This record gives sequence, structure tokens and C-alpha cells, in this order.
Amino acid sequence: MSETQVKVRFCETDLLGHINNTSYFIYLEEARGNFLDLFDYKRNLDKQFFIVASVRCDFIHQGYFKQVFTIKTYISRIGTKSIELKHEIICSETREVIAKGSDVLVYFDSDEQNSIPIPNALKELFSKHMVS
Repeated sequence: MSETQVKVRFCETDLLGHINNTSYFIYLEEARGNFLDLFDYKRNLDKQFFIVASVRCDFIHQGYFKQVFTIKTYISRIGTKSIELKHEIICSETREVIAKGSDVLVYFDSDEQNSIPIPNALKELFSKHMVS
């Protein structure tokens, strides 16, 4: 599991100071990148890498300008060619869950332009960060 801190900026809110729904996907992207950094993921990016196949966000409570979030990210499923990440966006002050998200990432070969099986060594690393 990894944790990412995010502070809500003015440009991510509407006239009432609520976080715009599209901003949550930016937070999930940052958390996803930080999580993949745990695995020295950048070593193979020239030919084989993960691409985002799906992103979902469920809004539980309102978020506001200047609020600080802790985003907890973990792997919930490891498949043959894909993994699923889960995220909880939590208010760092109140510990209230503001939103929950998930991503499906597919392992991809840029030369073949097709999905490929995740290498066993990478699956083993991922399995240590899996939470059910």
C-alpha cells in the first residue's frame, strides 16, 4: 500500500469551493504514479508498460478548497495481463472517506500494439502489495 498527500487547489473547485468531479481523476492519476514508482517501474518504459483501461470514482462526501487528502492505494487484483488498483481518498484532518476509486491497468507492448502477460517477477512484486 502507498499513501499520497494532495492539497486541494483553488483551480480544482467550483464557485462554492467544492471540488469539481474531474479533479478527483487527477488525484487518482497522481496516486497511481506514486504507487507504480514503488516498483522501479520506469526501467522498461521504452517498449513494455501499463496503460489505463478503466478509471472509476465514487463520490462519498463533498471536498473543499484547501482540504488536505491522504490517498491510500493498493492492488486488489492481479490478472494475467492486468492489475486493478483501489484508492481511498481520505480527509487527512477528519479521517472521513471523501471518495473511492479504482483503475484497471493493462500491460502493453508498444512494438506489437497489444496487451501482453505481466512478467512473473513483476507479479511477485505486486502480490506483496495486494489487499483483498
